[in-house]
This record gives sequence, structure tokens and C-alpha cells, in this order.
Amino acid sequence: MLIIPAIDLKGGKVVRLVRGDFSEELVYADDPVAVARKWAAAGARRLHVIDLDGALTGTPRHLEAIAKIAKAVEVPVQAGGGIRTVAAIAQILEAGVAQVILGTKACLDEAFVTRALKAHGERIAVAVDVKGGRVAIEGWVRKEWMKPEALIRRLVNQGVKTLIYTDASRDGTMTGPSVETLKEILKLTQGSAACFASGGISSLEDLVKLKELIPSGLSGVVVGRALYEEKLDLPKALELCSPKESSPASIQKPAGSSKASGSSG
Repeated sequence: MLIIPAIDLKGGKVVRLVRGDFSEELVYADDPVAVARKWAAAGARRLHVIDLDGALTGTPRHLEAIAKIAKAVEVPVQAGGGIRTVAAIAQILEAGVAQVILGTKACLDEAFVTRALKAHGERIAVAVDVKGGRVAIEGWVRKEWMKPEALIRRLVNQGVKTLIYTDASRDGTMTGPSVETLKEILKLTQGSAACFASGGISSLEDLVKLKELIPSGLSGVVVGRALYEEKLDLPKALELCSPKESSPASIQKPAGSSKASGSSG
């Protein structure tokens, strides 16, 4: 089970939102590249980078920062936020990320997902963000009519191989994950897609509970606030959940995006 540190970007800074609320913003760092290097040095085997400004406005706002992060670390980066056009997918891939995360557009436009998968295959992941039992889109500020179960079934049928399920009501709260909900979500994937969970994870005890879902198809977890506030020690979490000899749902760092030797600029 992969433990993936989250790096959420807003206004050029590394932040976390509480329950996906843009008015409840916690700022942790001014230098996203330094944060990425820190998590990579601590043993992270993948990084999760989200352009929150892009998610809210519908247009990527942190492509330069994402490109610097991808260049600065040797581990693969999955990134998203405001990726709602074919051109935006191309831009973020050119920035050096290993996997593009679609969200709003994947919910609203089934044909767009089909085109993205045809062009980029397993380099496409989809985020399923949920608030109050409904899919939340446009930076979590809009709840769609669609229930997450219906969206997940459709995405799996389309051939999406990576899903990132976020319980927005728990995200940034460190109140623990909803294990029972995740069990139901994993039943929908039927092992045909790698599923990653996010929202509320705060301790090694939480990870022990989530490890029990590995046989049901849980491939990893995305963790944010608990790492930044040192409630969860990344090396200990990795030792518990991510043995070096295993690599669930592995994605590879693109060729030509090797680690830079200079400063973050």
C-alpha cells in the first residue's frame, strides 16, 4: 500500500484545506519544490500534487511549479487541478508528470474521458471527490447530482485504471478515514482499477485499519495535514505499509525528467 504525500498549491504556497473549504486554508510552506524534495528524501515513492487555484477556476495556474517539482525529484508525480481540455492534459504531461488527474471534466463529460484514455492510457487517473454523498466538482464548491457509485461504475467501465477517492467531509480534519465507506467503494472497482483513498488519515492506527482493505483492492492512500503537522511520521508509515520490494499500481517517472542539480529557482 503506497503512502503518497499530498502537495496542494494555492497562491504559490503549499496549503491544506479543511473539508475542501477554501475559507479554511492552512499554509505550511512557501516553497513547493523544497517540500517535494523533503518528502522524496524521506522515502516517498510517489507525490500527489494538486493545483487548487486551477481546480477552482477551471484553468491550470501552477504549471511552472508542477514542472519544477517533477524535475526536482526522482519519484513519479501525479498531478491535477483544472485539467479540463485536451491542451491542458498535454501541458501537464509536458511539465514532466507521470500521471494526470482528471476531476470535474471526468464527471461531466464521458466522451472526454474516452478521448483521454485513448490518447494516454494509464497515464490518466480520475479523482472522485465526495461531499454529503454526492460528487463534488469545481474545486469542491459544487455538488453534482451524481452519486459516487454511479460515477465509479462508469469510469471503471470506460477503462480508467487509477481512481482517487476523497471523502471531502473528512479531508484535512485528521478525524480518521471512513473505512466502511471505502469497503463499499472498493466493491465497485472489482479489482479492475487501482484505488487510492484520501481524507481524514491521521495516524499509524488509521493505516493499520486501511491495510485490511488491501485484499479488497486498496492500492494506497494520499496523506496531507497529518504529515505536515507531524502527527504521522512518513518513514514509519512507509515501513508499515510500503515494503521496498513491493510496488502496487506503479507508475513510472517519464524519461527525460531527471532530477535537477540546481536550486528550486
